[in-house]
Amino acid sequence: MLSIRRSSERGHAQHGWLDSHHTFSFGGYYDPSHMGFGALRVINQDRVEAARGFPTHGHRNMEIISYVVEGALEHRDSQGNGGTLRRGDVQVMSAGRGIQHSEMNASQTDSVRFLQIWIEPDELETQPGYAERHFAPHQGLTLLCSPQGRDGSLRIRQDADVYRALLSAGTQVAHPLNRKRCWVQLVRGSMEVNDARVEAGDGIALQDVDTLELSAHDDVEALIFDLK
Repeated sequence: MLSIRRSSERGHAQHGWLDSHHTFSFGGYYDPSHMGFGALRVINQDRVEAARGFPTHGHRNMEIISYVVEGALEHRDSQGNGGTLRRGDVQVMSAGRGIQHSEMNASQTDSVRFLQIWIEPDELETQPGYAERHFAPHQGLTLLCSPQGRDGSLRIRQDADVYRALLSAGTQVAHPLNRKRCWVQLVRGSMEVNDARVEAGDGIALQDVDTLELSAHDDVEALIFDLK
């Protein structure tokens, strides 16, 4: 089974300093037919203006992944973690029993673009955790997050693998799937996913498919979620 969530169909919030597109219900956007996909609860595509951002606020019982597309994102939290994320950097914050954090645009002149992803954890009320890592650009699929933190990936508290796909035009990739569900979120470019055409901002849900087949029409950047 395959279904496409078109970019133009997503929820949209425009707050001046923040332009955000919501793949699933979030904040003031509610659509009962798009509440998430398996343990994948949120994919927000955010653009934050220079020197603005999200002041200190709390989260609980959620795995929160930040994926920077362009610019610089500054993180601070109540566990004493902090740093600036740039393109190629991925951050995982396990909110557990509760954590406070802020996310601000580190630039005084340029906007920052990033994806914020929420995945429901397989355990509640755990000790909060934080990790970040830079993933150099490599053609093909790179494992970003996994339950065991295998192969240099960041650990998440859920039975899910998260990959980045960087494909040049004309590239074809076949990737075996280990679980029941798969979500592909296209960040840049256009491609075929199991013979379905998707464009930047589109998401595609696959269920009970053994192999993910990607064919890039032009240079592509995408995130892939292999979910139970």
